[in-house]
Amino acid sequence: MTELSRSDFPADFTWGTATAAYQVEGATTEGGRGPSVWDTFARTPGAIADGTTGEPADDHYHRYLEDVGLMADLGVNAYRFSISWSRIQPDGTGAVNPEGIAFYRRLAEALVAQGITPWATLYHWDLPQALEDRGGWLDRGTAEAFAEYARLVVGELGDVVKHWTTLNEPWCSAFLGYASGEHAPGRHVGTQAARAAHHLLLAHGRAVPLIRAAADDLQVGITLNLYSVRTASDSPADVDAARRIDGLQNRFFLDPVLAGSYPVDVLRDLGEQAWFAEHAQGDLATIGVDVDFLGVNYYSRHTTAAGTASGAPSANPGSEFVQMVDTGAPRTRMGWEVHPDGLVDVLEMAAARRPGLPLLVTENGAAYDDELTADGVHDEERRAYLEQHLAACRDALGRGVPLRGYFLWSLMDNFEWAWGYTRRFGVVHVDYATQRRTIKDSGRWLQAFLSAGGRGARSA
Repeated sequence: MTELSRSDFPADFTWGTATAAYQVEGATTEGGRGPSVWDTFARTPGAIADGTTGEPADDHYHRYLEDVGLMADLGVNAYRFSISWSRIQPDGTGAVNPEGIAFYRRLAEALVAQGITPWATLYHWDLPQALEDRGGWLDRGTAEAFAEYARLVVGELGDVVKHWTTLNEPWCSAFLGYASGEHAPGRHVGTQAARAAHHLLLAHGRAVPLIRAAADDLQVGITLNLYSVRTASDSPADVDAARRIDGLQNRFFLDPVLAGSYPVDVLRDLGEQAWFAEHAQGDLATIGVDVDFLGVNYYSRHTTAAGTASGAPSANPGSEFVQMVDTGAPRTRMGWEVHPDGLVDVLEMAAARRPGLPLLVTENGAAYDDELTADGVHDEERRAYLEQHLAACRDALGRGVPLRGYFLWSLMDNFEWAWGYTRRFGVVHVDYATQRRTIKDSGRWLQAFLSAGGRGARSA
């Protein structure tokens, strides 16, 4: 047992919380905002678990000053938020919507006034519906539209926002959006979803130099959701199952971004070698542009074994050859196993791809069944999860990983995509009927940990 302390981390370590525009903002038809694929998808019968939409979500569009005050109360020094593309360009192209950009300027300036550094993500899954109608991420033109959107936004806000992320979790946008259909736009194009992934990465590569051109002091990177992947046994079949999952989940994105190539075995598994040879090879230098940091989102580990061809398919094309093994570890409300040491695994995996590149944990958190009582929300499981994963960050630093910061997911309960409002990730509870915010015990623990000289509880 060792005691976890803020002093275990560098003095300039970034401590933040995170949200995404569609999950918290609400105001989906206000201020000139156009519809996104999530507005359309959420209105599709059966798409969202509880039949809800992102309206009003947490009404952050109107209550952002209150929410910035909560961040200051928690003691974080950074806030990772995303910008709604359709709030800036209602149909995905054209001039900047002045009301939309003004909202994000107000938010950023409010953060700076509280000593909180704004970290903006340009794309967190909410493609303007007009661009989806033209082909979405299966259309190469969407990458070019994104680059122009990025140029416009950073040109407007680069004087106050200095840290920019191009994309959040392109794996989810491509494979949940275009393969399994679990997320917007809800399409089922099979292995062609890999082409959407390529166009997403091309969008990133096109945007980076345009962002850098806006000002000399900007930092730009991308965020990938990575999984620790381990095998159930040393059998060749189980080892190959792990190769498949690691390939599509991790290497298919890490390799082009950090090493300038796509993994040949993954293209072979997908049967997409010919398309990538014709359409993608010339883009690899663009995709592999130098970045200032890599964001890593981590939630769980996959323990894999060989499956059979009759298994149920998932968001991973080819996953009928893989089964996930229950290790008996505790699970969150999402059903995800809790493996804090897996965070060390993925940070070391990323660090090995490009040694010395600054890394940040840009999302990490857990959903549990929270109950608001007369004396607050006593979410001991989430508090323990947070403590255990901060201890893993400390361990990664001790192993020489260039970890520069940690963003907790999430600041507050919100619209959890296809789960609607049935899953709560926040360290701040939101009563959706009244929009009343209540800091949970996990948030108070974080507050104590981050306070001057504050020390957390003990961790294994």
